Amino acid sequence: MNKTLDDYNRMRDFVATPEPAAAKRSGKKAVKDHALQFCIQKHDASHLHYDFRLELDGALKSWAVPKGPSLDPKVKRLAIHVEDHPLDYATFEGTIPEGHYGAGEVIVWDRGVWIPQDDPAKAYAKGRLKFELQGEKLGGLWNLVRTHMPGKQEQWFLIKHQDGAARPESDYDVVAAEPDSVLSDRTIVAKSKPSPVKKPAAKARRERSSQLTGARKAKLPELLKPELATLVESAPDGEWSYEIKFDGYRVMARIDHDEVKLFTRNGHDWTHKLPEQAAALAALGLESAWLDGEMVVADEQGVPDFQALQNAFDAGRSASIVYYLFDLPYLNGVDLREVPVEARRAALATVLKPDENPLLRFSDTFNESPEALLDSACKMHMEGLIGKRLGSPYVSRRSSDWIKLKCKHRQEFIVVGFTDPKGSRSAFGALLLGLHDRDSGELRYAGKVGTGFSEASLKRLYEQLKPLQTKKPSVVNPPTGVEVKGVHWLKPVLLAEVAFAEMTKDGSVRQAVFHGLREDKPAADITEERPTTVKTSTTKTKTSQAAPSQVGLEQGKVRITHPDRVIDASSGTTKMQLAEYYASVAEWILPQLKDRPVALVRAPDGITGELFFQKNAENLAIPGIVTLDKALTGQPMMVINNAQALIGAVQMSTVELHTWNATSVDLDKPDRFVLDLDPDPALPWKSMVEATRLILTVLDELGLKAFLKTSGGKGIHLVVPLTRKHGWDEVKDFSHAIVSHMAKLLPERFSAVSGPKNRVGRIFIDYLRNGLGATTICAYAVRSREGLPVSVPIFREEVSELKGGNQWNLHTVHERLAEVGDEPWADLKKTRQTITAEMRRRIGMKK
Repeated sequence: MNKTLDDYNRMRDFVATPEPAAAKRSGKKAVKDHALQFCIQKHDASHLHYDFRLELDGALKSWAVPKGPSLDPKVKRLAIHVEDHPLDYATFEGTIPEGHYGAGEVIVWDRGVWIPQDDPAKAYAKGRLKFELQGEKLGGLWNLVRTHMPGKQEQWFLIKHQDGAARPESDYDVVAAEPDSVLSDRTIVAKSKPSPVKKPAAKARRERSSQLTGARKAKLPELLKPELATLVESAPDGEWSYEIKFDGYRVMARIDHDEVKLFTRNGHDWTHKLPEQAAALAALGLESAWLDGEMVVADEQGVPDFQALQNAFDAGRSASIVYYLFDLPYLNGVDLREVPVEARRAALATVLKPDENPLLRFSDTFNESPEALLDSACKMHMEGLIGKRLGSPYVSRRSSDWIKLKCKHRQEFIVVGFTDPKGSRSAFGALLLGLHDRDSGELRYAGKVGTGFSEASLKRLYEQLKPLQTKKPSVVNPPTGVEVKGVHWLKPVLLAEVAFAEMTKDGSVRQAVFHGLREDKPAADITEERPTTVKTSTTKTKTSQAAPSQVGLEQGKVRITHPDRVIDASSGTTKMQLAEYYASVAEWILPQLKDRPVALVRAPDGITGELFFQKNAENLAIPGIVTLDKALTGQPMMVINNAQALIGAVQMSTVELHTWNATSVDLDKPDRFVLDLDPDPALPWKSMVEATRLILTVLDELGLKAFLKTSGGKGIHLVVPLTRKHGWDEVKDFSHAIVSHMAKLLPERFSAVSGPKNRVGRIFIDYLRNGLGATTICAYAVRSREGLPVSVPIFREEVSELKGGNQWNLHTVHERLAEVGDEPWADLKKTRQTITAEMRRRIGMKK
């Protein structure tokens, strides 16, 4: 481990902070399988600043830049040299708890590759670094220059070089123009100083809001995109209003006299799906309007139920769907987008007539503190809160004026130890937590909680901990290394209720907060697992092209054992939830699986355990599975053509499904080829967008139509359908020639050779999936990666709008499927094209 990473570890208490610890490396051997990466993290600590980090010598050299980078070469930004950070820090986002070094929120503001113009180690030692940045936001040449100004820490200047990427700050301030994360929908809302002026009373604010300052006459817009909220970790300072975050479909309503149209957030017309709601809006008697809201179905307790909403759409029962309205950006010939949000909402409240039609409701604002509101929402199993900055306009993009606060997970843990206090802390530092494994009954380590204690509760709890101390840990997998310094193990008697943001892949809580001890349950209490069933019947929708026989038994059921076994600790997803996901997407995934030999990736111990890649059904008791002759490949192949076999595969611990490029109609002749864009992980997503467009251009010029899908990982898959004419070798050779052609044209961007060392700073276009017996992840299949992302078909125009190839996971993909269905690939099966001699000639093939 780099010696300066010792400083990083020493300055942090990893018991409480979610930041990654710097791991010790064995020996000096380091395999460089990626380009030098850089990242800029926006950090709201004691002061909002930007942390500029460059990978060098196995660590991230780091500078704190108070004002952030500027694209103006005339502007010198002060950069204060700080301790090195581990490479894993480049993707860290989260909240560092109060009382700890660097306390505050962190997002990744930019990331990508940096290219030194000279020997980087020598230039760094001299204090004069010149380099190129290839990031999502920043590009071109830059300089980091060490100064001789006195101070406890080295002071450098970050300066943009004069080139094509430079821009005067008076024309464009990149920090202000692009404030959000490049990895997620997070942002940081700057803290505002409390105003010395007494806040006006609620009645006065309502009277002021009714004046509609900023309204202007304008024609009714044809289209209007919604304002999107940005995820934050905690409620910001300042004047905000808070509403419930609904678990439904975002819908914009356009009213033009008697004509009402309802659009999804992506502009799809859903009026035909919501006739009762459209009629209710028409009955308002408005001349013209744009209204913004959420379509919701509530359960028996009045809590929005997303699954019930989907069922209502599937069954055509739109009369049970309630339209909760929360904004009015346009009304009766007047554009209200520049009007403060509280005034727009006041106008909306006067327009609605909820007593006349219960399908239209006003989304109320609550006067309690956001902390109390969030606690209540979470107890009611709601998603969380939406906050809106008072005085803000309506903008058709993601904005930090609208924020979302999500509920955290909350459950009981067994207290298995505690750590010594640090700094000014008394009694103890943090509690070590444990959970019983549902299958083995073993008590396993589940992380630590170091926040949520008052001075009084620390002392009171410490008195309960002291008599329970023991020499040996009660967990079968105690932590090692820096995490066990100063640990006191306990008898597993006490139960703590803890809220947390997520579970890591190794089963440890992140961003945990202590809420109290539970005395109403024994620590040894383990719920017995009982086999559960998943219904495999599906209701066909208009988006599916498959016949009923392709979906499976009308009332089929598959027995799921160990339904509560956690497949992915980071999301807490269970085997049962995975089975329910595949059952719910059967109508989309079965047409993609139909008649294609399939290989399974099985994860009996979850995705962090050993994975098994299985191409035949031997020793797998999967109901409804079809077995194909082994003559072609030397082993029997399996085909999943019905929902019973699909869920049966999940029962056998299957997570991923990979398919051939041919079907049983003619296994000797593929009906497609796939180009898999596999990037150097250090490259920004912008590089993937550009690469996809370049390859699409080449395919377009050849006269080949391609269809896109996210890989569920870091890349994009281009699927090119073919009529069954050529054999495996011919198709593979042709796809190889395309890749070689691209690598020859743009060697600095593309590699035609596999292996991490051959794609450093570049994208490998994987053509190897086009050989006999090779497979590619199936569309709509889950990947065995943290968060369980899904491979999802996309429109080619959508690539630049994504933030990665893992955009959707099994918990978030349903809204997209309900909105677009199989539209991105609707023409795939109808496409008739073949490889011609002219195509071969144009990419340099000899024949």
